[in-house]
Amino acid sequence: MLSIPVNKRHLCFMVLFVLLSGCRHLPQREVLFQASTIQVLSAGVYDGQTDLRELKKKGDFGLGTFQGLEGEMVALDGNFYQVKADGNVYRLREASGVPFAQVTFFDADKVFTAENELDYAQLRRYLDGLLDSRNIFYAVKISGRFKYVKVRSVPRQAKPYPELGRALKEEKVFELRGIEGTAVGFRCPGYSENIFPGGYHLHFISRDKISGGHLLDFSVSGARIEVDQTPDLYLSLPMEKDFLDLELSAGKEEGGRNE
Repeated sequence: MLSIPVNKRHLCFMVLFVLLSGCRHLPQREVLFQASTIQVLSAGVYDGQTDLRELKKKGDFGLGTFQGLEGEMVALDGNFYQVKADGNVYRLREASGVPFAQVTFFDADKVFTAENELDYAQLRRYLDGLLDSRNIFYAVKISGRFKYVKVRSVPRQAKPYPELGRALKEEKVFELRGIEGTAVGFRCPGYSENIFPGGYHLHFISRDKISGGHLLDFSVSGARIEVDQTPDLYLSLPMEKDFLDLELSAGKEEGGRNE
Protein backbone atom coordinates (compact mmCIF):
# COMPACT_ATOMS: atom_id res chain seq x y z
CA MET A 1 0.00 0.00 0.00
CA LEU A 2 1.48 3.37 -0.97
CA SER A 3 0.88 5.61 1.99
CA ILE A 4 3.29 8.21 3.30
CA PRO A 5 2.70 9.81 6.72
CA VAL A 6 3.79 13.43 6.93
CA ASN A 7 4.15 15.92 9.74
CA LYS A 8 1.66 18.77 9.31
CA ARG A 9 4.21 21.39 10.29
CA HIS A 10 6.67 20.02 7.75
CA LEU A 11 3.97 19.92 5.06
CA CYS A 12 2.95 23.53 5.75
CA PHE A 13 6.58 24.66 5.60
CA MET A 14 7.22 22.89 2.31
CA VAL A 15 3.99 24.19 0.77
CA LEU A 16 4.79 27.76 1.84
CA PHE A 17 8.33 27.44 0.46
CA VAL A 18 7.31 26.21 -2.96
CA LEU A 19 4.43 28.66 -3.24
CA LEU A 20 6.62 31.63 -2.42
CA SER A 21 9.35 30.41 -4.75
CA GLY A 22 6.89 29.82 -7.56
CA CYS A 23 5.05 33.12 -7.13
CA ARG A 24 8.29 35.01 -7.67
CA HIS A 25 9.30 33.19 -10.81
CA LEU A 26 6.24 31.57 -12.40
CA PRO A 27 6.45 33.62 -15.65
CA GLN A 28 9.99 32.30 -16.21
CA ARG A 29 10.81 28.97 -17.81
CA GLU A 30 12.91 27.43 -15.03
CA VAL A 31 9.92 26.44 -12.89
CA LEU A 32 8.69 22.97 -11.98
CA PHE A 33 4.91 23.24 -11.72
CA GLN A 34 3.17 20.46 -9.84
CA ALA A 35 -0.56 19.91 -9.43
CA SER A 36 -1.30 18.19 -6.09
CA THR A 37 1.20 16.01 -4.18
CA ILE A 38 2.31 12.41 -4.41
CA GLN A 39 0.93 11.69 -0.94
CA VAL A 40 -2.48 13.02 -1.88
CA LEU A 41 -2.51 10.93 -5.05
CA SER A 42 -1.41 7.88 -3.03
CA ALA A 43 -4.37 8.42 -0.71
CA GLY A 44 -6.80 8.13 -3.64
CA VAL A 45 -7.69 11.72 -4.56
CA TYR A 46 -8.15 11.31 -8.33
CA ASP A 47 -10.58 14.12 -9.19
CA GLY A 48 -8.95 16.69 -11.43
CA GLN A 49 -8.06 20.03 -9.88
CA THR A 50 -6.95 21.58 -13.17
CA ASP A 51 -7.42 20.98 -16.90
CA LEU A 52 -5.11 20.57 -19.85
CA ARG A 53 -5.64 24.10 -21.11
CA GLU A 54 -4.31 25.54 -17.85
CA LEU A 55 -1.53 22.97 -17.63
CA LYS A 56 -0.18 23.94 -21.04
CA LYS A 57 0.40 27.45 -19.72
CA LYS A 58 2.79 25.99 -17.13
CA GLY A 59 4.94 23.79 -19.34
CA ASP A 60 5.56 21.87 -22.57
CA PHE A 61 7.22 18.83 -20.98
CA GLY A 62 6.31 16.46 -18.19
CA LEU A 63 4.03 13.75 -16.91
CA GLY A 64 0.98 13.03 -14.78
CA THR A 65 -2.37 11.30 -14.89
CA PHE A 66 -5.99 12.10 -15.66
CA GLN A 67 -9.43 12.18 -14.07
CA GLY A 68 -10.06 8.99 -12.12
CA LEU A 69 -6.40 7.92 -12.58
CA GLU A 70 -7.19 7.05 -16.19
CA GLY A 71 -3.88 6.31 -17.84
CA GLU A 72 -0.49 7.98 -17.99
CA MET A 73 0.27 11.50 -19.20
CA VAL A 74 3.27 12.25 -21.39
CA ALA A 75 4.02 15.84 -22.38
CA LEU A 76 6.71 16.27 -25.02
CA ASP A 77 7.52 19.21 -27.29
CA GLY A 78 4.31 20.95 -26.27
CA ASN A 79 2.08 18.00 -27.16
CA PHE A 80 0.16 16.12 -24.47
CA TYR A 81 -0.60 12.41 -24.75
CA GLN A 82 -2.68 9.95 -22.75
CA VAL A 83 -1.57 6.32 -22.60
CA LYS A 84 -4.61 4.30 -21.57
CA ALA A 85 -4.75 0.84 -20.01
CA ASP A 86 -5.38 -0.68 -23.46
CA GLY A 87 -1.81 0.34 -24.34
CA ASN A 88 -2.88 2.87 -26.95
CA VAL A 89 -1.69 6.48 -27.08
CA TYR A 90 -4.10 9.37 -27.62
CA ARG A 91 -3.01 12.89 -28.44
CA LEU A 92 -5.02 15.38 -26.42
CA ARG A 93 -5.92 18.97 -27.12
CA GLU A 94 -8.10 19.30 -24.07
CA ALA A 95 -8.87 17.26 -20.97
CA SER A 96 -11.22 18.27 -18.20
CA GLY A 97 -9.55 16.58 -15.26
CA VAL A 98 -5.90 16.44 -14.17
CA PRO A 99 -5.50 15.32 -10.54
CA PHE A 100 -1.69 15.14 -10.60
CA ALA A 101 0.96 16.45 -12.99
CA GLN A 102 4.51 17.78 -13.14
CA VAL A 103 5.42 20.06 -16.04
CA THR A 104 8.04 22.61 -17.02
CA PHE A 105 9.29 24.37 -20.13
CA PHE A 106 12.20 22.17 -21.15
CA ASP A 107 15.52 23.84 -22.00
CA ALA A 108 18.45 21.44 -21.79
CA ASP A 109 21.34 22.66 -19.63
CA LYS A 110 23.47 19.55 -20.18
CA VAL A 111 23.54 16.81 -22.81
CA PHE A 112 25.20 13.41 -22.40
CA THR A 113 25.54 10.30 -24.54
CA ALA A 114 25.47 6.96 -22.71
CA GLU A 115 27.53 4.73 -24.99
CA ASN A 116 27.28 1.58 -22.89
CA GLU A 117 24.11 -0.47 -22.64
CA LEU A 118 22.24 0.51 -19.49
CA ASP A 119 19.13 -0.67 -17.74
CA TYR A 120 16.98 1.65 -15.62
CA ALA A 121 18.91 1.09 -12.38
CA GLN A 122 22.27 1.52 -14.09
CA LEU A 123 21.15 4.69 -15.83
CA ARG A 124 20.00 6.20 -12.53
CA ARG A 125 23.44 5.59 -11.03
CA TYR A 126 25.13 6.89 -14.18
CA LEU A 127 23.13 10.11 -14.14
CA ASP A 128 23.56 10.64 -10.40
CA GLY A 129 27.32 10.62 -10.98
CA LEU A 130 27.03 13.39 -13.58
CA LEU A 131 24.59 15.76 -11.88
CA ASP A 132 25.87 18.80 -10.02
CA SER A 133 23.80 18.06 -6.93
CA ARG A 134 21.20 15.60 -5.67
CA ASN A 135 19.46 18.36 -3.75
CA ILE A 136 17.78 20.21 -6.61
CA PHE A 137 15.18 19.27 -9.21
CA TYR A 138 15.96 18.14 -12.76
CA ALA A 139 13.83 17.57 -15.81
CA VAL A 140 15.22 14.57 -17.70
CA LYS A 141 14.76 13.51 -21.34
CA ILE A 142 16.22 10.25 -22.64
CA SER A 143 15.98 9.55 -26.39
CA GLY A 144 17.18 6.69 -28.52
CA ARG A 145 16.51 3.18 -29.72
CA PHE A 146 15.58 1.04 -26.76
CA LYS A 147 16.42 -2.65 -26.87
CA TYR A 148 13.72 -3.30 -24.25
CA VAL A 149 11.07 -1.22 -22.53
CA LYS A 150 8.67 -2.26 -19.76
CA VAL A 151 5.80 0.16 -19.12
CA ARG A 152 2.45 0.19 -17.35
CA SER A 153 -0.84 2.02 -17.36
CA VAL A 154 -3.77 1.99 -14.96
CA PRO A 155 -7.47 1.82 -15.88
CA ARG A 156 -9.90 4.53 -14.77
CA GLN A 157 -11.04 4.06 -11.18
CA ALA A 158 -14.60 4.31 -9.91
CA LYS A 159 -15.75 6.09 -6.76
CA PRO A 160 -15.22 5.60 -3.92
CA TYR A 161 -11.65 5.73 -5.17
CA PRO A 162 -9.20 3.14 -3.79
CA GLU A 163 -5.80 4.19 -2.54
CA LEU A 164 -3.08 4.09 -5.15
CA GLY A 165 -1.59 0.85 -3.90
CA ARG A 166 -4.87 -0.96 -4.54
CA ALA A 167 -5.44 0.77 -7.88
CA LEU A 168 -2.01 -0.35 -9.10
CA LYS A 169 -3.04 -3.98 -8.65
CA GLU A 170 -5.16 -3.42 -11.78
CA GLU A 171 -2.26 -2.06 -13.81
CA LYS A 172 -1.67 -3.34 -17.32
CA VAL A 173 1.99 -4.05 -18.13
CA PHE A 174 3.43 -3.93 -21.64
CA GLU A 175 6.84 -5.08 -22.86
CA LEU A 176 8.27 -3.48 -25.99
CA ARG A 177 11.38 -4.47 -27.91
CA GLY A 178 13.54 -2.72 -30.50
CA ILE A 179 11.65 0.54 -30.26
CA GLU A 180 12.66 4.17 -30.78
CA GLY A 181 11.24 6.62 -28.31
CA THR A 182 11.71 9.09 -25.48
CA ALA A 183 11.51 8.87 -21.72
CA VAL A 184 10.40 12.09 -20.05
CA GLY A 185 10.25 12.97 -16.39
CA PHE A 186 12.01 14.33 -13.35
CA ARG A 187 14.55 13.61 -10.68
CA CYS A 188 13.38 14.98 -7.33
CA PRO A 189 15.44 15.11 -4.12
CA GLY A 190 14.72 12.51 -1.47
CA TYR A 191 13.90 15.15 1.15
CA SER A 192 10.79 16.09 -0.82
CA GLU A 193 9.26 12.60 -1.08
CA ASN A 194 6.11 13.50 0.90
CA ILE A 195 5.21 16.05 -1.76
CA PHE A 196 7.12 15.10 -4.91
CA PRO A 197 7.93 11.60 -6.19
CA GLY A 198 11.42 10.96 -4.79
CA GLY A 199 14.20 9.97 -7.17
CA TYR A 200 13.52 9.35 -10.86
CA HIS A 201 9.96 9.28 -12.18
CA LEU A 202 9.76 8.74 -15.95
CA HIS A 203 7.09 8.05 -18.55
CA PHE A 204 7.84 6.71 -22.04
CA ILE A 205 6.41 7.34 -25.48
CA SER A 206 7.48 5.73 -28.74
CA ARG A 207 8.69 7.87 -31.62
CA ASP A 208 5.63 6.93 -33.68
CA LYS A 209 3.35 7.88 -30.74
CA ILE A 210 1.73 4.45 -30.71
CA SER A 211 3.07 2.97 -27.46
CA GLY A 212 4.02 4.24 -24.02
CA GLY A 213 3.29 4.37 -20.33
CA HIS A 214 4.82 4.69 -16.86
CA LEU A 215 8.40 3.45 -17.20
CA LEU A 216 9.25 0.38 -15.10
CA ASP A 217 12.44 -0.83 -16.75
CA PHE A 218 14.40 -0.61 -20.00
CA SER A 219 17.64 -1.44 -21.78
CA VAL A 220 19.26 1.15 -24.05
CA SER A 221 22.67 1.98 -25.49
CA GLY A 222 23.83 5.16 -27.17
CA ALA A 223 21.00 7.13 -25.60
CA ARG A 224 20.94 10.92 -25.79
CA ILE A 225 20.31 12.25 -22.28
CA GLU A 226 19.26 15.87 -21.81
CA VAL A 227 19.00 17.44 -18.37
CA ASP A 228 17.32 20.71 -17.42
CA GLN A 229 18.09 22.10 -13.97
CA THR A 230 14.81 23.40 -12.56
CA PRO A 231 15.48 25.32 -9.34
CA ASP A 232 12.14 27.05 -8.85
CA LEU A 233 8.95 25.31 -7.74
CA TYR A 234 5.25 26.02 -7.81
CA LEU A 235 2.85 23.69 -6.02
CA SER A 236 -0.89 23.93 -6.67
CA LEU A 237 -3.00 22.16 -4.04
CA PRO A 238 -6.51 20.85 -4.73
CA MET A 239 -9.52 22.55 -3.21
CA GLU A 240 -11.92 19.60 -3.61
CA LYS A 241 -13.61 18.21 -0.52
CA ASP A 242 -11.74 14.90 -0.77
CA PHE A 243 -8.47 16.75 -0.26
CA LEU A 244 -9.74 19.17 2.37
CA ASP A 245 -11.03 16.23 4.45
CA LEU A 246 -7.87 14.15 4.01
CA GLU A 247 -5.97 13.26 7.20
CA LEU A 248 -2.27 14.01 6.73
CA SER A 249 -1.17 14.19 10.35
CA ALA A 250 1.96 12.55 11.74
CA GLY A 251 1.75 9.17 13.41
CA LYS A 252 -0.95 7.85 11.11
CA GLU A 253 0.37 4.67 9.55
CA GLU A 254 -1.97 4.74 6.59
CA GLY A 255 -3.09 7.88 4.80
CA GLY A 256 -6.81 8.15 4.26
CA ARG A 257 -9.92 10.19 4.68
CA ASN A 258 -11.36 11.22 8.00
CA GLU A 259 -14.05 8.86 9.18
